[in-house]
Amino acid sequence: MDAVTDPHDLNERLQPRIEPRPRDEALYARAREEGLSELQARVLAGRLAGYQGELGPLVSPSLRHLAHPERLADARRAAERIAQAVVDGEHIGILTDYDVDGITSHVVIRRTLVELFGVPEAKLHSLIGHRIHDGYGISLPLVERTLALSPRPSLVITADCGSSDEPRIARLKAAGVEVVVSDHHALPLEGPPASAYATVNPTRDDCDYPDPTIAGCMVAWLVMSLARRVLVEWGVLAPATPKLSPWLSYVALGTVADCVSLGGSAANRAVVHHGLTLINRMEAACWRAMAARLGADSVPFDAETLAFQMGPRINARSRLDDPYAALHFMLAANEAVAHRHLETLDQDNQSRKAIEAEMAQQARALALPALTADEPAIVIYLEEGHPGVQGIVASRLVQAFGRPALVLTPAAAPGMLTGSGRSIEGLHLREALQRTFELAPEALPRFGGHRGAAGVGVPAERLTEFRAAFLTAVGEQLGDVELRPRILTDGELLPHQLCLATLDELERLAPFGREFDAPLFEGEFLVESLRPVGADGSHLMLELSAGATSLKAIWFRALTPGEVPAFGVGTTLHCAFKLNRNRWRGRESLQLMIEHAEPR
Repeated sequence: MDAVTDPHDLNERLQPRIEPRPRDEALYARAREEGLSELQARVLAGRLAGYQGELGPLVSPSLRHLAHPERLADARRAAERIAQAVVDGEHIGILTDYDVDGITSHVVIRRTLVELFGVPEAKLHSLIGHRIHDGYGISLPLVERTLALSPRPSLVITADCGSSDEPRIARLKAAGVEVVVSDHHALPLEGPPASAYATVNPTRDDCDYPDPTIAGCMVAWLVMSLARRVLVEWGVLAPATPKLSPWLSYVALGTVADCVSLGGSAANRAVVHHGLTLINRMEAACWRAMAARLGADSVPFDAETLAFQMGPRINARSRLDDPYAALHFMLAANEAVAHRHLETLDQDNQSRKAIEAEMAQQARALALPALTADEPAIVIYLEEGHPGVQGIVASRLVQAFGRPALVLTPAAAPGMLTGSGRSIEGLHLREALQRTFELAPEALPRFGGHRGAAGVGVPAERLTEFRAAFLTAVGEQLGDVELRPRILTDGELLPHQLCLATLDELERLAPFGREFDAPLFEGEFLVESLRPVGADGSHLMLELSAGATSLKAIWFRALTPGEVPAFGVGTTLHCAFKLNRNRWRGRESLQLMIEHAEPR
C-alpha cells in the first residue's frame, strides 16, 4: 500500500464511489429459471456469489429448514443437565452477555424455565455483567458475585458467552457450580473450555450442526427446546406442554441486532421471518410499547425496525449503565411497566448518540495518519473515550473510510485497554486477531468475536506492538486490494419501476440484513426542490424527477449542522438510493432514501 502525500489525492480516495455490485451470472440464470423476476434475480446474484445450495429455503424462509438441536455437539448433555436441575429443584444462574443477543437469550431461557418448566422465580438468578466494570463474558467480578449468592446456584447456564472463559469456569467448578455454556463465538485454538459441564457452540470442530452462523439467542433457544424434549421423555412434562415457538420473536430481534448472516443462512432467515410475524401480532407488552413510541405508521415492524429502532435502544442501556432495564423491558408484563423501562432506554439512547458523535469526530481526526500512510486498517486510541460506544464508532470509521477499524479506550483494570472492531467484506476479523496473537501474544491477552465484529483487551504499554501486529495480520488477509469507501448498488431502475409495486416485488425477498443488504439502486435525477430538515438541519428533504416521474426523497445526515448544500434546484444528482414505503395517516406512497449523491 502506498502512502498518500497530496491532500487532494487523499480526499479523492476517501470520496465514496458508487459502483455496481459484482453479479454471479450462474446464480442469476438459475434464479430466473426457478421463476424469480429479473429484479429479484439481480438482487440475489449480487449477494450470494458462489452459493450452490437450494434457493427455495432462502427465498421462502420456513422453520422446516431448521436442523434438529441434537445435531449440536454436547446439546443432549446440556439439555439433560438443565432438565435434572429442574427436576431436583436446584437454584439456577442465567449468565448472558449484555448486548441484544445476550438479553434476548436471557429472556428465552428465563421464560422457558418459569412458564414452561415451572421453575419458581425465587430459584433463578439473573447474572449479566456490566460492560464497563465487569467486561465481556464470564468475567471475574461476575464469578465473585455468583459465588456470593445465597443460596448459591448449583448450575449456571450461559448464553452468547463462555467459550473463551475457561479460567473463570474452572473457578466456578472448583466451588461446586457446574456450567453449561451455550454460545456462538469462535472457540480458542485449545477448543471448548475443559471445565464446562457442556459446551454447545455451532462453531465447534466436532459439531454436526449445518449452520455455524446462528446467533447466541438461537443456540439458547435450541438448547432449551431440547431440554423441553428431555423433560417430556422423562415424563416430567406432558407431551402437550407448549413448545418454544413464541420465543422466536426474541430470537428474531437478537439475530438481527447481532449482525449474523442473513445471506446464505436458511436458519437465520427462517427465524427472523417467523419471528417478525410473531412480533407483529403485538402480543407482548414490549412490542406494543415500542410501536406506541414509534407511532402507528411504524407497524408492521420489519428487520430494519429491529436493527435501527429496537436494537440500539436495548444496547444503549448496557453501553452506558447496567443492562437490567433492558431485560425488564423485554420481560414487562404490561404496557405501563414496558413504557417506564422504555423511557429509560430512550434517554440512554439519546445520551449514547451525543457521546458517539463526539467520539466519532475525534476518531476521524486521529485516523488521518493511517489514511495518509494508506494502512490496511485503522487503530484508534481515545484516552477519554467511553468504552460503551467503541463498536459504533468503529462502524462509523468503516463506513467513512472503507477499511477495518478498531477503537480502544481505557479499561476498568489498571494498565489495560479495551477495544471493539468492525470489519469489511473480505476480512475475517476474528481470524485477523488470532494471527495478531500469534505474532505478538503478550500484546493481545484477550480477544473474541466473529467475522464482522470483535473485542480485544490490550495492555496499554504494548499498544504500539499490538497495532503493528494487527496491521500485519490484516495486510496478510487483504493483500493488495484497494481500500476506499464503496457504495455497491443493484444497478438502475427504469422510470416505470419507481413505484410501490417494485417495492412489493423486492420485499418478497425479505428479511434483509448483514450479508443480504436491502436493495440499493443508482440513477440520475433532477432536483426540483430541497430544504434542510431536522433539529439541526442536517437532513435534506428533496423533490426529484426522472423524465415525467416525480418523487419525494429524504437524505439523512446529508449535511453537517449549519452546512449549506453544495447543489441547488436544477442540479442533476447521481444518487444511490433505496425504495421506501412512506406511511402517513394510513396512506402509503413511495419515497426514495438517499444513501449518497454527487452533482453531475
